[in-house]
Amino acid sequence: MMDLIVFRVGNNRYALNIENIQRIIQAKELTAIPNSHELIDGMMSHEEKVIKVLNFRKLIGLIPYEQELQKSFAIFKLSYQEWLNELKDSLENGSLFTKTTNPHKCELGMWLDGFNSYDDRVTAVLKELMLGHKHIYSLGGDALELYKTDEEKAKSMLNREIHEAFKKVTHSLDIFISELESVSNSLQKLIIYEKNGITFAIKVDAIEDIAHIEESKIMSSHEDYITGKYLELSGILDIESVLINVIKNIDIPK
Repeated sequence: MMDLIVFRVGNNRYALNIENIQRIIQAKELTAIPNSHELIDGMMSHEEKVIKVLNFRKLIGLIPYEQELQKSFAIFKLSYQEWLNELKDSLENGSLFTKTTNPHKCELGMWLDGFNSYDDRVTAVLKELMLGHKHIYSLGGDALELYKTDEEKAKSMLNREIHEAFKKVTHSLDIFISELESVSNSLQKLIIYEKNGITFAIKVDAIEDIAHIEESKIMSSHEDYITGKYLELSGILDIESVLINVIKNIDIPK
């Protein structure tokens, strides 16, 4: 039997033998290393040692996590504006409102519901954003209900309360976006890994599971599983129809 830590990077799942893993900790701010290898994010102190941090996204050719978050939040901002535009059209012209008034059912709401921060500053900004997000969706639902009996009051509500709430929540959203580096650290994890007496950290998006498997369950591939100079895969696991790349060997650039 093998015990593997399963982690996610982007849409991909990987598994790493637990016997080489010392700890899993929250990502943190790092100290830059001048002229370091492009795969190295920096260095950090760990148990009276200074260790390097290998960015797994860079290792497999994905964009940095912070950039991915920036793309997501650009979409969230656009969706917010589209939501307001459709609400305005419904209250001014009587057109059918097809979007949700449930703050937990939109893309931003679902993202916020799944996010927990270990950074006090990020937590404060997150709280402000969530309050504003829930408030404007509540106002939208109230205005649509009011429109059924009093169109003018519903329009007045749109022009005053809803527009004011929209300004506040987009301001909170902009502040949250400005903190995406800290948000990224609040989400990502560091796997403290030891190999041949060398300890380093591997930055990944999320830890998903611990898998107990028979080595015989690892399926070979028709492709060459040498991914690169610093990463070697031994095959694929299929766990409940989720394909997981099993890591045979991982090194850190000198």
